[in-house]
Amino acid sequence: MVQRTLHSGYKVIQSGCMTPLFRRRSLASVCITVWFLFGAMILHAGPLGSPWDGKPMKATETPYDCPAVADLPVDFVTDGFYADNDPTHSIVDPVKMKAYAESSGPVKRDGDQVVAAADAYRATGSLAAARCVIAHIEANARRHSLTGRMSSSQAYYVQGWVLGAEAIAYLKVRGSGAVSREQEAVILPWMKAVAAETCEFYDARERKDPASQNNHLYWAAVELAAVGIAADDRADFDWAMRAAREGIAAIRPDGTLPREMARGARALHYHLYAAAPLVMLAELGMPNGIDIYSERGGALRHLVQVSTDGLLDPSPFEKASGIKQEVRLPPTGEAIGWATPYNRRFPSPTIAKLLGECTNTAYMYLGGLPPG
Repeated sequence: MVQRTLHSGYKVIQSGCMTPLFRRRSLASVCITVWFLFGAMILHAGPLGSPWDGKPMKATETPYDCPAVADLPVDFVTDGFYADNDPTHSIVDPVKMKAYAESSGPVKRDGDQVVAAADAYRATGSLAAARCVIAHIEANARRHSLTGRMSSSQAYYVQGWVLGAEAIAYLKVRGSGAVSREQEAVILPWMKAVAAETCEFYDARERKDPASQNNHLYWAAVELAAVGIAADDRADFDWAMRAAREGIAAIRPDGTLPREMARGARALHYHLYAAAPLVMLAELGMPNGIDIYSERGGALRHLVQVSTDGLLDPSPFEKASGIKQEVRLPPTGEAIGWATPYNRRFPSPTIAKLLGECTNTAYMYLGGLPPG
């Protein structure tokens, strides 16, 4: 496989994010995809933008207690936490969960700290908080963190969640003046190097078993979209939008996702978990002339409504899955925080009620607090 070397020394797979995820295409489908990608480029000329662009913060000297920068690994070893004999991947193995928490904890903690600092900047204008974001990300970049061997699929998932979170945090603070050109020249190639590993992983998975793609692909797309916008890299961004469209295409007429409905007692949980990145992708697409919300007759809106209704009445999911669903109320930021921007666009009494009951709408995998 051909590689290209960035000026920083990172190697990025040439065909990685340039390779279409899905090759099983009719001519009509290919034409629609080409228009979706290149038509939007024509209609929206100029650099890629984020929901936080054009919303400058007034800089303040508000202090911020920045946590010490962690020394994250280049090679990352962790594994999943569901029971080996559970085909639905819904039953947690306590021993495996303990090992997962210990091995992934430092990496995820860095993501938590970075997005918290970014949200502090967006709330107060604290330049100290913005500098904290950049200090952590720059340290990861200089150490080539998470650019080496990933030991398992779960390692790739964590790698993507954390890079996606930190890329969104970067978008939140990049207009603060806290990022120097030298830091940018270190940070962006690192982000693109990690994102290229994500592309390679999911493209290989697609070639091996196209039916295996599920919510993990949509979360990877959040990572690629955020990195693409940060680096103004159309290839990364387009990969993300293609993945988003595949997620929308998977939504059935009843608003459910077959791969997530097969998750046993966590079918409802995984519908919400799939809706979250798809909504974020829609929000990242909007500033760039792409309306994921309107795709396939508003299929994403159907998924969101069915999934959020399920938190108050899970019986449709219990009937479809054949098992009682795990429901946690009041909902966490993971379960419902992502719906904040959605509810501004498409007001829903159900979602408003759930958001009102949620004490903290931030979720690290989505870069902290959702776009406001």
